[in-house]
Amino acid sequence: MARRIVDGILLLDKPLEVSSNGILQRVRWLFQAEKAGHTGALDPLASGLLPICFGEATKFSQFLLDTDKTYEVSARFGVRTDTSDAAGEVISERPVNFVLEQLQAAVISMRGPQLQVPTMFSALKYQGQPLYKYARQGITVPREARPINIFRFDLLDFDGQDARFIVHCSKGTYIRTLIDDLGETLGSGAYVTALRRTQVGPFQASQMLTDEFLAPLNQAQDWAGLDALLLPMDYALAGLPRLTLDPSAVKRLRHGQTVLLTPELLELLPVGPSDAIALYDDRQAFIGVGMQDGAELKVRRLLNTANS
Repeated sequence: MARRIVDGILLLDKPLEVSSNGILQRVRWLFQAEKAGHTGALDPLASGLLPICFGEATKFSQFLLDTDKTYEVSARFGVRTDTSDAAGEVISERPVNFVLEQLQAAVISMRGPQLQVPTMFSALKYQGQPLYKYARQGITVPREARPINIFRFDLLDFDGQDARFIVHCSKGTYIRTLIDDLGETLGSGAYVTALRRTQVGPFQASQMLTDEFLAPLNQAQDWAGLDALLLPMDYALAGLPRLTLDPSAVKRLRHGQTVLLTPELLELLPVGPSDAIALYDDRQAFIGVGMQDGAELKVRRLLNTANS
């Protein structure tokens, strides 16, 4: 059958040992969707919340990539691997000589704003190639430290070698690197044994669905049932300032023109320029995202007229 035009966001519980792209393609097939993309890949050894954007929602996926995230993390101390997770080769083994109080103190010390050097086993690119391709050849290339923020880093339990944590962090944080740095701080080494994402921006683990749940709806060709599981695409924009525009302003934006921000509209925006504003028409239908440029409103991304 022909692919369907589907718009919205699905919150999927990605299983272990499947790539983010692999599960994306399966779910796209289940929905018979014309267009889909995921926001924020999870490693095959990681599970949990993977927002999948269909159709017009892919235009706004960057806002989910840029948001904060929460993870449940299991780690083993006394061993360090080259990938900082269970998939890598052991590169050192050291005794675990610290006590619970020292672990708790080290965890606390790693909270807050900081600079993090990305792992070589990441998809960041250097001279057009992802870092992991260099790493697999035994090549280390320069990486710039990037600013991140660890909002929450809590120890849940520790048995003398294995520990579990909750980490709430900003975009761009590598949890494997965080755990590796923690192990080096304590002088024992450490690597991630399990990783599960439980929050992406406004979305929580309680909202996740599995592909096994979706499959029977596909077999029954219950497209209405599948589509009813999708969240509106503007849910990805929770927390952005919001403006309601009259029909003439909407028409100007759709024709690529700017809109004058009247004093009444400016009162609805935060103080200072807003680089992302969720836009709605006078029927409260979402139309896209704009940005403030002085006293003018400009377009960043708009829905296609046919799909809005």
